Amino acid sequence: MGIESVRVSQAKVALSTASVYPESTAAAFEIAGRLGYDGVEVMVWTDPVSQDVDALRRLSDFHGVPILAVHAPCLLITQRVWAKDPWEKLVRARAAAETLGASTVVVHPPFRWQRGYAREFERGVWRMADETDVRFAVENMYPWRYRDREMLAYAPDWDPTQNDYRHFTIDLSHTATARNDTLAMVERMGDRLGHVHIADGNGSAKDEHLVPGRGSQPCAEVLERLAARGFDGHVVVEVNTRRAMSAAEREEDLAEALAYTRLHLAAQPRGPEAGRTPAGPDAEAGRAPADPDAGWSAAPGRGDA
Repeated sequence: MGIESVRVSQAKVALSTASVYPESTAAAFEIAGRLGYDGVEVMVWTDPVSQDVDALRRLSDFHGVPILAVHAPCLLITQRVWAKDPWEKLVRARAAAETLGASTVVVHPPFRWQRGYAREFERGVWRMADETDVRFAVENMYPWRYRDREMLAYAPDWDPTQNDYRHFTIDLSHTATARNDTLAMVERMGDRLGHVHIADGNGSAKDEHLVPGRGSQPCAEVLERLAARGFDGHVVVEVNTRRAMSAAEREEDLAEALAYTRLHLAAQPRGPEAGRTPAGPDAEAGRAPADPDAGWSAAPGRGDA
């Protein structure tokens, strides 16, 4: 029997600036450089530095850490960041990505109460994607739940595979919170999966964003399958380190997440179907909502990162 070669993914591993909260955006660049990340994803939120393209460029140059993606300000706590108009936010996110050399803008589906934006969202994202080389990668979210009550907070749907987008982001903490079949979602996204938020969760109502390997999500299998099929997007460590007792403990968590991700992006092909996942819809019972008043966020807001 011949020895099969190991295929190492060309995907770059980035650190989300949200992962260092309550430390600053500036601290994320320093930590990413020190730990050996390939770059950062900038979460645009209430930290003024995250909103300032010139400041971000100076940080990137100083630390030698590229900005690979920009996460548009879509959180509940960022409704007034950059602009009140959600389309203007996306225009500014695209301009920031183009200026900073980032290839991807991560965007959430609209909140249901953003009715006009939600009605035009699918067509509008396609229109904006046609105007740039930057990818607009729509992220999977989850229903909200509180005790025995649930709220469908996103429109057209919290599951972006229910709609037609050019590119997707999959977040494995969000699949845990929604209780999705994660591998089936990866398969539905197919070649349009351009961006990954690697994190973990246990299916709690809380959006946990655990270090990968500390929950029940198939993080290793997702990474290995993506590597086996030649995924060349970005894999972004987006974890919650707010409970770290010290800066050293926070860095240990982020170093562990980086090592885990790189390890599983080295995949051993297993024949012509390596990297393929059997397709199949999520069971309706598996689309449970999440708690809007619990979980993680990139700032002292709700768990909607």
